[in-house]
Amino acid sequence: MPGESSFWMFDFFGTVMPIFFIVVIGIIVVSAGRGLLQWGRNNKQPVLTVDSRIVSKRTEIKQHHHHEPNDHMSSHTNTTYYITFEVESGDRMEFPVNGKQFGLCAEGDFGRLTFQGTRFKGFERNIRFAREAQSGSDYRDYERF
Repeated sequence: MPGESSFWMFDFFGTVMPIFFIVVIGIIVVSAGRGLLQWGRNNKQPVLTVDSRIVSKRTEIKQHHHHEPNDHMSSHTNTTYYITFEVESGDRMEFPVNGKQFGLCAEGDFGRLTFQGTRFKGFERNIRFAREAQSGSDYRDYERF
């Protein structure tokens, strides 16, 4: 009969679509849960301030395009800034920072890094080193904190 062949489609969507939505909702819940767990772990960590040196800076640029119904296209660009610090033990840590902090820091700067878990709290440059470097001093011991 002509109508019987279309029933398989209803069975397919009635079975597959709920599974698809459950998987999508599961992915969203797991992602949110991971973010909340990381937030909780950071809150349990002590706030540490250590001597460090900036070893690298980088940016990550993401661009999103949107097509609007009236044939106009709009785009949005998001830039994330990262700074990598090296502490006295030789360990390196990379933190996302805001644009102002990124602009104020340069590779090779020495100072005091403040962080809590994976959360960047601040970086205070060593002003003495900056003054000596500007005055042409012979102080060039970059490996010393």
